[in-house]
Amino acid sequence: MEVYLDNAATTRPKDEVIEAISWALKNLYANPSSLHRKGLEVEKEIKECRKVVARALGCSDKEVVFTSGGTESNSLAINGLIMANRRSGNHIITTKTEHKSVLNTFEHLSSNGFEVTYLDVDREGFISLERLKESMRPDTLLVSIMHANNETGTIQPIMEIGEIIKKINRNTLFHVDGIQGFGKIKFNVKQANVDTYALSGHKIHGPKGIGALYIKSGVKIQPNLLGGSQENNLRAGTENVPGIVGLAKAASLISEENIEYMRGLKAYLVKSLHECIDDIHFNNGINDNFTPHIINVSFKGIRSEIMLHSLEQDGVYVSSGSACTSRKKDFSHVLKAMGLKEDIIDSAIRISISYTNTREEIDYAVDKINKHLNDLRKIIKR
Repeated sequence: MEVYLDNAATTRPKDEVIEAISWALKNLYANPSSLHRKGLEVEKEIKECRKVVARALGCSDKEVVFTSGGTESNSLAINGLIMANRRSGNHIITTKTEHKSVLNTFEHLSSNGFEVTYLDVDREGFISLERLKESMRPDTLLVSIMHANNETGTIQPIMEIGEIIKKINRNTLFHVDGIQGFGKIKFNVKQANVDTYALSGHKIHGPKGIGALYIKSGVKIQPNLLGGSQENNLRAGTENVPGIVGLAKAASLISEENIEYMRGLKAYLVKSLHECIDDIHFNNGINDNFTPHIINVSFKGIRSEIMLHSLEQDGVYVSSGSACTSRKKDFSHVLKAMGLKEDIIDSAIRISISYTNTREEIDYAVDKINKHLNDLRKIIKR
């Protein structure tokens, strides 16, 4: 049996998505910028896909720009907002638990003269709203805070954060990395004081290499890539049409029913682990303040990499943390920022489900986790 529980890293494309991409490859091969009929047909299809993604975000299709993925969306938002609104200030704010695509961009900006405030988080990964208020200044140009953390699923209170930012300084721009939140959390960008919101296709059963950025109407932003006039002059380069079609199909499959199913499956997984495994340490919660698809758990005494490779022998695939930093030897910067002890961080496993997983798969995975944990602990005691 194969049980894939690394859905925060990437999801398996749905059959409907694969069929849509295949159809696009066969039929939408013309360049959407071409003036002939074949080109116009492709351009029309892209417009329809933009409407689908806009519906999922709760915005106008004119406010959606397609990119190559989440990292580019974050980069376009942060760099593009700062470059276009440079006169608004020199101070920028983010958190210590952001994805590396945000943290590395902020480090680069810091090395180029911008003053950065990194907000701390508490034991569960939440920022302090009071600390955010204290950090805001008249020259704060941008605040960038992720919607849901990719290692713990911690959901930051984006609605409240947006209100605070705009109340203190209406000129401060607010970017949200929504890559782990989109499709997992009921959210409407128009109901929050969000200026930009990033998402990625392969986190929602779409293809890799495609993403999108919501840009609030009227917000000034500069492109990262210079070239053609594609994507309303904000993202040069011929559009990845099969990717766009696949992203739109995946976005059309997002539903509250699927979100609730994941939440129930996560609760079942937590309960099953509690019932059969001793000395287990959960690093995140299962209530509505956390995403319905991520569990971060430590099995003290067993290094996460050893557990990960033991489980894969039985076809169970989990993660030792963020896939984007898993090949580095350093401890998780997220768990460190939460103040967890080294032995807890060193043994942390991220189990991330999707709405395609079943209870039967969870039972199989828990049984294998219990088996390998007992075997490994016996070896250590010798």
